[in-house]
Amino acid sequence: MSASAIFILDLKGKVLISRNYMGNMDMNEVDHFMPIMMRMEEDADSSPLVTHGSAHFLWIKHRNLYLVAMTKKNANAALVYSFLYKMVEVFKEYFKELEEESIRDNFVTVYELMDEIMDFGFPQTTDSKILQEYITQQGHKLSVGAPRPPATVTNAVSWRSEGIKYRKNEVFMDVIESVNLLVSATGSVLRSEIVGSIKLKVVLSGMPELRLGLNDKVLFEITGREKCKTVELEDVKFHQCVRLSRFENDRTISFIPPDGESELMSYRLNTTVKPLIWIESVIEKFSHSRVEIKVKARSQFKSRSTANNVAIMVPVPSDADSPKFKTSTGSCKYLPEKSMVQWNIKSFPGGKEYMMRAHFGLPSVESTELEGRRPITVNFEIPYFTVSGIQVRYLKIIEKSGYEALPWVRYITQSGDYQLRTN
Repeated sequence: MSASAIFILDLKGKVLISRNYMGNMDMNEVDHFMPIMMRMEEDADSSPLVTHGSAHFLWIKHRNLYLVAMTKKNANAALVYSFLYKMVEVFKEYFKELEEESIRDNFVTVYELMDEIMDFGFPQTTDSKILQEYITQQGHKLSVGAPRPPATVTNAVSWRSEGIKYRKNEVFMDVIESVNLLVSATGSVLRSEIVGSIKLKVVLSGMPELRLGLNDKVLFEITGREKCKTVELEDVKFHQCVRLSRFENDRTISFIPPDGESELMSYRLNTTVKPLIWIESVIEKFSHSRVEIKVKARSQFKSRSTANNVAIMVPVPSDADSPKFKTSTGSCKYLPEKSMVQWNIKSFPGGKEYMMRAHFGLPSVESTELEGRRPITVNFEIPYFTVSGIQVRYLKIIEKSGYEALPWVRYITQSGDYQLRTN
């Protein structure tokens, strides 16, 4: 069971637009939503689910809007929240930014979209590319050539239109891994995980079927190739185009891809990662006079790889001034609004070590407020490299007309939430 009605409210709780999908509830029930929210805020209590009598409100906040689903039955909460976030995505595709003004400026389009994406409380077509084929933003004039819903909407393959043609058929695949890392002041790794995603850009004619092979540990165990280098994927989430029954049977990732750009799958690996860029820092504070900072950065990956656009953010006291820098490579910039020094290194090859020294003046009168010790954060991107060792073994493209198509695969590792605490 899903939602009886969907409301979009402003920050004061005023209904901007609403849609009653089932007609089994009083729409005025939503007037109780904001007073309950304000009461909960006063009590420092917060919940994604608000109840008034038999009405349940499942809500999310986006910018200056509340998106609220109302139901009185035992709804599938995960489905409702997933739908609300998908709704935000669709509106952003149409209006670039979703906020109160964009709703007010596009009432007609919003009503049409709310009609199409849900029917009798159940989610329907939520793919913005398909919706854009027949819900246009110019407003519909009654004419012979008025856009009709494409057959795709009722197809088994609702994410791809028929009759797509390209002169050159290609598939571009990006395997992107983000490294989340937290290192204590003593140098021990407190938290490390890899969050990966496989993104596609599909330029293929017709209705092709793609088969993707990865060095998946479970698959290699089934086929008796346990000696090969494999990765054990956790929390795997697929695009709706992937045939899940096929994946569960023999771990084959088989799908008819959406046209253009999409995310095929995401995964996570909860594994101990050797920090790719290691930072050692000494921050000496001489009261009433100066702060001296020494930072040593070392790349701990193989020399054949190079990290690009490395930015090392080192915190400094908020009352520091008169910055002076000396680096063995790259450039430094003081960001007073963030109380940080940003050390930029355009190209950082593997197995190298660089130094940075900074000197700041301090006021003679010290602030009585105690400042917390903020961590050093690092941003970077390493092309042609995956920290987990995931590999695309093959990407087969099968289409009934038998055309030749070129698959391109690129690997990228980048920093996610990458922090190193300081002494």
